[in-house]
Amino acid sequence: MSQYAVNRRHFLKGAAASLAFTTFEARAMNFLNPQKSYRVGLIGTGWYGKSDLFRLIQVSPVNVVALCDVDKNLLNQAGDMVSKRQKSGKVPRLYNDYRKMLAENELDIVLIGTPDHWHALQAITAMKAGAHVYVQKPISVDVIEGEAMVAAARKYKRVVQVGTQRKSTPHLIDAKKNIVDAGLLGKISHVEMCCYYHMRANGNPPEEPVPDFLDYEMWTGPAPLRPYDGLPHRRWWRTFMEYGNGITGDMCIHMFDTVRWMLDLGWPKRISSTGGIYVQKDGKSNISDTQSAIFEYEGLNCLWQHRTWGTPADPEYPWSFKLYGEKGTLAASTMQYDFSPQGKNGKAIHKDVVFEKEKYPEDLTEPDIELNAAPATRLHMIDFLHAIETGGRPVADIEEGHISTASCILANLSMGTGRPLVYDPAKRIVKGDPEATELLRRAYREGWEHPEPAKV
Repeated sequence: MSQYAVNRRHFLKGAAASLAFTTFEARAMNFLNPQKSYRVGLIGTGWYGKSDLFRLIQVSPVNVVALCDVDKNLLNQAGDMVSKRQKSGKVPRLYNDYRKMLAENELDIVLIGTPDHWHALQAITAMKAGAHVYVQKPISVDVIEGEAMVAAARKYKRVVQVGTQRKSTPHLIDAKKNIVDAGLLGKISHVEMCCYYHMRANGNPPEEPVPDFLDYEMWTGPAPLRPYDGLPHRRWWRTFMEYGNGITGDMCIHMFDTVRWMLDLGWPKRISSTGGIYVQKDGKSNISDTQSAIFEYEGLNCLWQHRTWGTPADPEYPWSFKLYGEKGTLAASTMQYDFSPQGKNGKAIHKDVVFEKEKYPEDLTEPDIELNAAPATRLHMIDFLHAIETGGRPVADIEEGHISTASCILANLSMGTGRPLVYDPAKRIVKGDPEATELLRRAYREGWEHPEPAKV
């Protein structure tokens, strides 16, 4: 099954579970003010930016007043789509520069769906402008960016929800409550996480002129300026470390963040990783095609493994985590979970992903939607709005997103330096390793200033 495909068997089984989720969602909706219409802006109108925005529109009568993108074609298309989805029928104001958008509109909420190298600057600027922020994961491309984002959220008293929506995934909420918290696993002393999707773009496209509808300088922003070799949208930018942190930064963060939530884990005490480009050496991509990482806790190791080639170790769980306890094992993914008891006395438990095709039929005609993730993202948005209205912390608060993001970044730094790393979040250093400490902050391109926690 490909990364974004929906298995029909899961779709049909998931429909049977939708009634229970609808009740759960209804309870969450009771916390919200149905008359409140937030003024919303979106930065990054590509695939997941629009998907997040449409899920927000589905659960709240928001007024989408502004959109921003450096690609005029994407921007105009998004404006037309939003006008058809929001109740006002209005086309939002369209911007090329997020700074101009934030300066000219008093926004209550800003959604950020840009590539990873833009998240920190845009989120901090939005917070300074008075907006609450929903930012996609990973929150940053380096550790100090993440520290600055947390500092800004606390300084400006803004709610920041990270798009790690596994915490709002109905069947995973069920697994946490009825398997983990209920004690069915007993003592958990080993965790395995993995991704075996063939998702690493690895072509050799030639350099070409930048099209007139794309502001490539602004797309690049603080990152290094690569020669232009085609539209970077969707998969292509992710294959370069200049803009992200590879498969570990993209996919491990989801599973690691979910494991930390389920087991109430904070910062790992030590992180180590090995890997590299072992098989797919013929393209431009500079992210690892094979990597292992260990996130160490007291009496518990969380192991990560990805390969963008070959076959998955468990075809039923190609992107997943497995919790190993003395009383049994929990295997879980975005599509399902399975509890397998130790011995013959326990009862196996299986749950599938929830879909809401009857309640939200527009999901079925939305281009490129991840149908399995839509209910989770809706619930994530409800939790976000609830935190805004109550002044509380959302389930995927920026600090939790930072811990998960930074841990994955540190795994990459460990792979690069060839040694384990111990991060001190209070001092913002790698203990006993000045060289690795220097790598916690990436160099920005001339004209852009790296955010600092003490200066936000």
